[in-house]
Amino acid sequence: MFGAMRQSWYDAVPKSITATYLIVGGGGGASCSDGGGGGAGGLLTGTTTLTPGTTYNFVIGAGGAGTTNNSVPGTSGSNSTGFSLTAYGGGGGGGGGSPTGQNGGSGGGAGNGGSGSSQSGGTGTAGQGNAGGTSTGQANTLAYCAGGGGGAGGAGGNATTSVAGNGGAGVQNSITGSANYYAAGGGGAAFNSGFGTPGTGGTGGGGNGGVDANPGGNGSTPGSGGGGGSGGGVSGGNGATGVVIISVPTVKYSGTYTGSPSVFTSGSNTILQWSSAGSGTYTA
Repeated sequence: MFGAMRQSWYDAVPKSITATYLIVGGGGGASCSDGGGGGAGGLLTGTTTLTPGTTYNFVIGAGGAGTTNNSVPGTSGSNSTGFSLTAYGGGGGGGGGSPTGQNGGSGGGAGNGGSGSSQSGGTGTAGQGNAGGTSTGQANTLAYCAGGGGGAGGAGGNATTSVAGNGGAGVQNSITGSANYYAAGGGGAAFNSGFGTPGTGGTGGGGNGGVDANPGGNGSTPGSGGGGGSGGGVSGGNGATGVVIISVPTVKYSGTYTGSPSVFTSGSNTILQWSSAGSGTYTA
């Protein structure tokens, strides 16, 4: 009898569920007039234990906007949160009139302020991303080149007197069942196309830097990273929206969520991916 009671009690206790997550903050926007690339949003990944019947809340950070005003840096991305963790938004890239890159999940690249000295990129957050690259700051050269934004997988490239810094690489992850890159930095801009070359976005979708009066590219897809700087008086690129992705065993999947995630299966797991700025929940 007592053995049956113990078994009945055991069956009634909710069984914990092991889930995998990936959280990326919104990418940083870039500035103009030799603008530095936007930094990628911070990236966090790992496993956690879900309790059946418990509701888990998520926030998906917006990407930062690029700007046409070189006196202000690109707008930093917004934070993404989940499981009591915060993936910080990427730092905005510096502009010609405000050359210092902003701090964030990954730091924004330095704009070229023409001050005659190198300018600094923003710092990244330990465990989430890397620093943005420096600019040349050479006032008397024929080219003006900016630093690349930092990425989750590497620092933004430092500019030389003729080549702007590339965006830092993202990190590859297979939580969705496909090996995708996330959280790359945007490329730095260059001015005077005959003598300067813009930087490219980091592997994983960071925006390319522009040259002369060409705008910087946007972060390509949600979770991809920062925008590219622009060379002239046109807008720097926008940072990409962050993402929250969770993967749970299909046999334990409840089907109860809010927001508008993409829901699909891969092998024995069901994946939920929130890719629009806002909030969502999952009840285990």
